[in-house]
Amino acid sequence: MTFVSYSQNAEDVLLWRALGHVPNGFYIDVGASDPVEHSVTKAFYERGWSGISIEPLPSFHEQFQQERPRDVNLAIAAGAEDGELTLYDVPNVRGWASPDQAVAEMHRAEGHTIAELKVPVRTLAAVCAEHVRGEIHFLKIDVEGFEGDVLRGMDFKRWRPWVLVIEATLPNSRETNHASWEHLVDTQGYRFAWFDGLNRWYVADEHPELMQHFGIQPNVFDEYISYHLDRAWANGEAQVAALAASEERLRELARQAEAQAQYAEQQRIALEDELRSEQDQREREARDAQEQIALLNERVAMKDEQLAHVHESARQLSDWARGVDERLKATLASTSWKVTRPLRGAGSLVQALRRPGLARRVVNRITANERVRRLVIPVLRRHPAINERVSASIASIKLDPPQQAAFGVEVPEELKGLPQSARTVLADLQRARGNQQSDS
Repeated sequence: MTFVSYSQNAEDVLLWRALGHVPNGFYIDVGASDPVEHSVTKAFYERGWSGISIEPLPSFHEQFQQERPRDVNLAIAAGAEDGELTLYDVPNVRGWASPDQAVAEMHRAEGHTIAELKVPVRTLAAVCAEHVRGEIHFLKIDVEGFEGDVLRGMDFKRWRPWVLVIEATLPNSRETNHASWEHLVDTQGYRFAWFDGLNRWYVADEHPELMQHFGIQPNVFDEYISYHLDRAWANGEAQVAALAASEERLRELARQAEAQAQYAEQQRIALEDELRSEQDQREREARDAQEQIALLNERVAMKDEQLAHVHESARQLSDWARGVDERLKATLASTSWKVTRPLRGAGSLVQALRRPGLARRVVNRITANERVRRLVIPVLRRHPAINERVSASIASIKLDPPQQAAFGVEVPEELKGLPQSARTVLADLQRARGNQQSDS
């Protein structure tokens, strides 16, 4: 399994090389800063270790509380004695908070903003007395120039960390400052083991076997990678996975697009067929309409022709009527017409007298006249013989002879009561039927 190093200068790689054989070990991290970034203890916590994390800045302490539930997380500063101190923080640079005012002034001179806050102070000896119940496998101190005060507050006779890792350069510098505090270590039964360019390493006299693991910087044989590289690889793998997912998504979108294109093509063909069918229908309807129009035109032409014929007939009739009218006017105005007027009157009278039933009509009109009846009837009543004759004559005139057949045709008994006109028509019909039978 590849070891992931979270620390700033691969300190956790060297510690794991020396102490990796210890199961569920214990550590103390003074100036822990961040639970992940540049953390010396993160890799050990992941492997079941636990310990004490001392970080006075409230924001970092809260992160430790959330991410290190097995650890004892203290929002204090470690010092030579219990009390309170002013901590000078550089908000825009992680890990530069220091209780040393000279260090703060150096950062301020470089243009950094400094924030001051009061924090409680406890000695390491008091912290160990409260929270440590067994071995301390390593103690790491990184307090930006305040390492001497931290060491003065530790009781190395009672508490014996196996390995000490102490930052030994001025903040943000290669210049070492261990001369001011190293006597607080090497006089307590610890031997110098290694300087890695940032920290000085010490091993307790009672664990000389650990000395063999120092003297060589972390290298390929430690089988480790930095947290940043691991994260970059993970991000790369995530990006590759995301790229693969994107490619698959693109392929899926391409398949969907192809399916949609096929569906669109089918819809286009169906629409074209429908449009073609509608166009054919419209063409048929147009042809039918043209045929109907042609038929109507023919009918209109016929009507026009008939109308022209009627107009011509009307014209001819009008011409004829005008001719007749002219001839009639000429006739009426002629001398012969005027000379023959008495003859025409006599002819009309003769024709009127020759019409059958004239005497009956005259008698009927006279007898129907109330004035004539008032004058004649009283006279006839005074002369009975004359009255009888006149009545008989009137009766004979009013009634047609009932038994006389027309044109010598016998009238059946049941038809003898018919008027003479009806009997005449009947006789004509019988005569026409007889002629038809004789011809056949």
